[in-house]
Amino acid sequence: MAEIIDGKIVAAEVVEGVKKSAAALAAHGVKPGLAVVIVGEDPASQVYVANKSRTAKECGFLSVQHTLAAETSEADVVALVEKLNVDPSIHGILVQLPLPAHIDAGKIIQTIAPDKDVDGFHFINVGKLATGEVDTALVPCTPFGSMLLIERKHGKDLSGLSAVVVGRSNIVGKPMAHLLLAANATVTIAHSRTKDLPALCRTADILVAAVGRPEMVKGDWVKPGATVIDVGINRIPAPDKGDGKSRLVGDVEFASAAKVAGAITPVPGGVGPMTIAMLMANTLVSAHRHAGLEYKGL
Repeated sequence: MAEIIDGKIVAAEVVEGVKKSAAALAAHGVKPGLAVVIVGEDPASQVYVANKSRTAKECGFLSVQHTLAAETSEADVVALVEKLNVDPSIHGILVQLPLPAHIDAGKIIQTIAPDKDVDGFHFINVGKLATGEVDTALVPCTPFGSMLLIERKHGKDLSGLSAVVVGRSNIVGKPMAHLLLAANATVTIAHSRTKDLPALCRTADILVAAVGRPEMVKGDWVKPGATVIDVGINRIPAPDKGDGKSRLVGDVEFASAAKVAGAITPVPGGVGPMTIAMLMANTLVSAHRHAGLEYKGL
């Protein structure tokens, strides 16, 4: 059986490191500040925002939450973001997605100041990552966390290793590929239109599944001994648990893949916990930069 990569343990280590760095910043009179903006009452978003706010407070950050009604105009959301852009107490701005249909999410994201864009979605940060300027970018949290899990297994230099990323989203697939490239891996981005996807996946020393399809990647898609990073989180029916019950699964069929892989992330408890931890790390990085202080990393 594969080694189980426990994201909860690594995420807890990251948060602990952030706490210590935040306490050290206090000696310079700097308190990292994270502002979260949520529009509407999407239940999943409410849970995510509550978790982010709680972790920020746990890290010793100033945690500010702006909860806006679903009918709030796009202009009002833009105005709020612009106000946060110039607020010296705020180092990270996160607008929780999805937004109501009448608000252009792309416009809101591009309104966020790039140096406070702790989600890493602004074109400036996307461009830096794509051109190898990883050290000056704010990196999207999920691929950032996935990369840290890969580094724990393989180190920072992935020279000679083949990586396949299944999924080409702007949020995970593409930035994940850029991070792997920056670490000297040989990278292929695959997707729903890739010819003979199983055969391609079997070439990967590092296989990242981020396609949003429950248990799509089977055990016989995995190269023996490969490291499998499952970014997917899907809720499927679980009739064995009772009528109307469900369970969470990833994009990888865990039971079959774990028999072949060398290491694998579970769902839940793998990549998921890393996302919020890396959001805290990004906010800490931003606070250091705004204070003109060197950040030495986690």
